[in-house]
Amino acid sequence: MPTKSASRLLTGSVLAVFVVFFVLPVLWLLLAATKTDQQLVHDNPLSFGSWQALKANWDALTAFQDNAIMQWLGNSALYAAISLVITLCVAVPAGYALAMTEFRGRRTLLVSTLVVMLMPNATLVVPLFLEINAVHLIGTMWSIILPYSFYPFGVYLTYIYFTTAVPKDLLAAARMDGCSEFGVFRHVALPLATPVIALVGFFSFVANWTNYFLPYVMLPESSQMPVQVGVGTLLSNVPSFNPAVGTLAIQRPQLALATLLAITPVLIVFLFAQRFLVGGMLAGATKE
Repeated sequence: MPTKSASRLLTGSVLAVFVVFFVLPVLWLLLAATKTDQQLVHDNPLSFGSWQALKANWDALTAFQDNAIMQWLGNSALYAAISLVITLCVAVPAGYALAMTEFRGRRTLLVSTLVVMLMPNATLVVPLFLEINAVHLIGTMWSIILPYSFYPFGVYLTYIYFTTAVPKDLLAAARMDGCSEFGVFRHVALPLATPVIALVGFFSFVANWTNYFLPYVMLPESSQMPVQVGVGTLLSNVPSFNPAVGTLAIQRPQLALATLLAITPVLIVFLFAQRFLVGGMLAGATKE
């Protein structure tokens, strides 16, 4: 019994820590958008404001730079969607080729993929800027989409999946039946890879959507910004953080509302894709 009680106490403590560090900040953010700036400072942090205040915050946010928040959200969706399509078209065949074929330089490619995957994204911004500048793409959407499309984690993830979760005997049987290598990939391996494709797609989308530093460096104009950089612009227009702002001031509840808008697409994608994500994470857990 003491052991059982200790286990329950430990479980309860872990859940309490989870609530304090993860659930409460999100709940505060949701409620902050329903308050005025004065209510946000002086009222109970976890109290609801009013629907009128939420409507006023929405009107003030959409009035900033002629509804720039919606343009930023559209830019993020465009950059992330095109990059996602390119990533899947490249990463999945590349992972299959590395897993199923032997060729000179294969080990070098795998090691290079691992090294680049482990490098912090910030270390690649300057080299990427120099490369993009050399081909005169700075300030265009391709300066964001092309680097986003390079996703070594997706290549390595699909490599692990095809190595461990796809029966090689099944692929060999398809070849014996006269299927070409592309046909084996298209008609046998690819349908089996649906979970890992969803996993790569989700991680790629989240990485692209939440990237701040690269678009901040590559895109000089507000009309080109994705929403993450746009939220940074809003932050610099909050008087509490920048007393020098003038008539374009944004209040803290409006900033909270903009943050909610920025994270909502990721949450929606996760909710729709969670069944495939769980399958993808468990697919390579056992070998044949």
